[in-house]
Amino acid sequence: MSPVKRFEDYCWHDNAIHGFRLVQGADGCTGDLVLDIDHIVEWLSPPENATAYHFRIAPSLLTFHEVSELVVSIDYGAHSLAFQPMAIHDIQREEVTYPNGYTSFAWRIELNIPIAGYMTFQASGFTQTVNSESVVSRMQSLSPSQRRSLLL
Repeated sequence: MSPVKRFEDYCWHDNAIHGFRLVQGADGCTGDLVLDIDHIVEWLSPPENATAYHFRIAPSLLTFHEVSELVVSIDYGAHSLAFQPMAIHDIQREEVTYPNGYTSFAWRIELNIPIAGYMTFQASGFTQTVNSESVVSRMQSLSPSQRRSLLL
């Protein structure tokens, strides 16, 4: 059994987001925010006489639990970008304690594709589930055909 990772143990920089889903919770006030990502497990240094990094990537689901106050800003029209998956620049969280003693986290996911995109929300925590073996790629995300073959 692999050890449970803490927030501080993860790096999501440049992870592609292929989609997201909202799952209503039983209380109807909160739910799960599920991001379908290509998680970069490892940045591999360039081989000798090469200049480009390679990446060990595993398709994964990054799920935030008991989400509320969700704001999503995605604007592909503001810059001349190819239509491609969103990419995470950074994920930040800050603990929030309410007057009744309940604690949660304020989250901010900064995107670098599209530039200036973001998601903000309150959530109690997260889990990440790896959906297949990792593969080595020259790109920071998997192509649609690579994802299909890994997820079959």
